[in-house]
Amino acid sequence: MLEGSPRSPATPRPRETHLGGHRAESSALPSRAVWRLRRRSPPHFRRRACRESGQSKTACKTVIQPAAQRGPRMSASLSGQNVVVHLLVALFGMGSWVAVNSLWVELPVVVKRLPEGWNLPAYLSVLIALGNVGPVSVTLTHHFAPGRLKEQWLIPGVQAVAVLAALCLALCWQRTAVVAGAAHSLAFLALAFLLALASCTSNVSFLPFMYRFPPLFVRTFFVGQGLSALLPCVIALGQGVGQLECPNGTQGNASRPHYLEENFSATTYFWLLLALLVVPALAFLALVGWQRRRGIAQEGRSASKDSVETEESFPLQDGGTPAPDSVAAEVAPAKPPASTFWTGRNAYLLALLGLSNALTNGVLPSVQTYSCLPYGGNAYHLSVVLSNIANPVACFVAMFLLCRSSLGLGIISAAGGVFGTYLMVLAALSPCPPLVGSPVGVALVVVSWILFLGLFSYVKVAIGSLLHEAGHSALVWCGAVIQAGSLVGALVMFPLTSLYSVFRSGADCVDSCGV
Repeated sequence: MLEGSPRSPATPRPRETHLGGHRAESSALPSRAVWRLRRRSPPHFRRRACRESGQSKTACKTVIQPAAQRGPRMSASLSGQNVVVHLLVALFGMGSWVAVNSLWVELPVVVKRLPEGWNLPAYLSVLIALGNVGPVSVTLTHHFAPGRLKEQWLIPGVQAVAVLAALCLALCWQRTAVVAGAAHSLAFLALAFLLALASCTSNVSFLPFMYRFPPLFVRTFFVGQGLSALLPCVIALGQGVGQLECPNGTQGNASRPHYLEENFSATTYFWLLLALLVVPALAFLALVGWQRRRGIAQEGRSASKDSVETEESFPLQDGGTPAPDSVAAEVAPAKPPASTFWTGRNAYLLALLGLSNALTNGVLPSVQTYSCLPYGGNAYHLSVVLSNIANPVACFVAMFLLCRSSLGLGIISAAGGVFGTYLMVLAALSPCPPLVGSPVGVALVVVSWILFLGLFSYVKVAIGSLLHEAGHSALVWCGAVIQAGSLVGALVMFPLTSLYSVFRSGADCVDSCGV
């Protein structure tokens, strides 16, 4: 056998790359064309460089196709079977905070029958804060023992705790016990803590699980999270929570409010809560089963063996220069070094995410009654329902129009902050804010709540989608920051609203402003 022939053992066989089903030897490509193919340049440059190398149009079209579309991972389109998957993801996301949101909206009913009375919101705030032991434990486990805690086992455990707690809540929420000589609703408080623990832990378990899906499904997940706030409000409105009548249709100081009976009891409401928790659990099982049937279940975003020979996996030196052709021909392509997550941009996105959740989940919800009720019960109900509708609508818009600019997200957050500031001013001036008794005042407060939650909801889902591209650990940090921001906002507002009474509310059926 002649030296230098294709089968000579002295000559290493050139490395073969797959280009759309064709095999092309990398040594046969011109050095300049190989380098231009390896660069992450715009598609038209890569297409022209590929044609210069002598490949067919079909092969070159496959070269510039994103790896996420060529691999076995499912497409993120909104057609065919993926519509069902989007629906399952939305139902799965709905189970994240539906339990805690349901407890909050049902408080006006349960406080009439539990011994704590209107001190119950303070107890519930403390229990939700204690529920953060769950996400703290999960985050520390991911940090000190990476890879040990699997979402496919953690999520069913979290959902099982929530379902069992809701079942017990529907059966025995009114039971009390004597502690230190006073009656307390131990059953309700203990079960509320379990529901809070499950909801808090969902932020650091549900989101990392979504790393198995393309980024578009992360936005669908946030749509489901918006439904976790909307559906309890809709059910509470159907129940008739907070409805009252003023005698003789007056708002004078001599009127005494007559509170109307609810359309159905709190027990029935908690049974509906149980159904709202069972549906996400079934959706998760369906998602896992669907993944297994499609053969796409995998840990992290590991590339398929058939798609490693893409332009992203060509060996590059640290300085960004192409590796010599001889080295590329003799040595298998080295795995590119993992990019550092803690960049300035990612830190900025996490800070913006924490601020958004502090405002939308902690600060402004604490003063929503103070900002809305002076304009009437209808203004309050419209603000609650329509703002919660704005949440999933904003997430749905982000599925088609996603802002990737850090500056753009900052501008959107600033616009949401303007409306948030207006609402805080109204709460501080309660019970006599500007334009009380005017339809203009009602319209302004309702629109402000809609735009405030809508803009910040868009920011949150956009940041979540961008962090999805940074890796599995980025989604863990995303969930942790969401929970931390919500906790900080609630802790800041708790002493202002419950201890120091900075904000004041007017009495029902009493005209405090002389309108």
